[in-house]
Amino acid sequence: MKDNSAVDTCLAELKVSIMKSLLVGMLVFIFEKIFIFANLKKFNLAKRKVGGRSDIKICTLKRGDLLEVPRTLFVHFGIYLGNNKVAHLMPDILPAISDDKYLTGKVVTNKRLILGVLAKVASIRVDTVQDFAYGGRIIVNHMDKSFKTKPLSNEDVAQRAERLVGATSYSLLWDNCEHFVTYCRYGFPVSSQTDKFCDTIKKIIRDQRSLLISAAIGMALTLCLGVGPFTTLPSFLITFTLWMAS
Repeated sequence: MKDNSAVDTCLAELKVSIMKSLLVGMLVFIFEKIFIFANLKKFNLAKRKVGGRSDIKICTLKRGDLLEVPRTLFVHFGIYLGNNKVAHLMPDILPAISDDKYLTGKVVTNKRLILGVLAKVASIRVDTVQDFAYGGRIIVNHMDKSFKTKPLSNEDVAQRAERLVGATSYSLLWDNCEHFVTYCRYGFPVSSQTDKFCDTIKKIIRDQRSLLISAAIGMALTLCLGVGPFTTLPSFLITFTLWMAS
């Protein structure tokens, strides 16, 4: 009985040790990837600042200009329509639950924005330059430098944006504010932010450590919880998928 008890104690301690090691390894791995992504973001913003202008005066803006405002985790885009107005695609849950134009016309709060992203509800709305920038730094037509395609005339750009004002489909990756402005200014929707995000995910998937961590977590779960359809099968499928994608 004592021998069995000692064996059980050793096994329990071994499981705890394995789980702690896996947890530490996972945290280090996740931190490293977040650090890489953060550096990529800083590098992207640094490049955007070159040639950009701060404290833009409204009188210098032209109808049809493409405006960018770097935020904490992303860059927000809009098309200047003249008379201190900007058309921009904005996720917002409120228009889906209320027809009150007074309420929906107010500046979109963070709660409304997050719920709009989750519900995939958005609209192309017209706001003042100040409300669009939300205290951020405005960069004008900087994207023209990275596009091989010549932009449309400013009036055509503004008219395209005006025709699209109203409720619209939305996807954080595939149909966002950058897709809207590139369609208006260059004639086709693209998003460099989406491309960079997908490249980062691709790097994570192709990293062999992702495969090893997935396999180790699967083994740990199997040791702790036993063999079952809710532990072994998902672990195998995730590990197999990472292996095939790497």
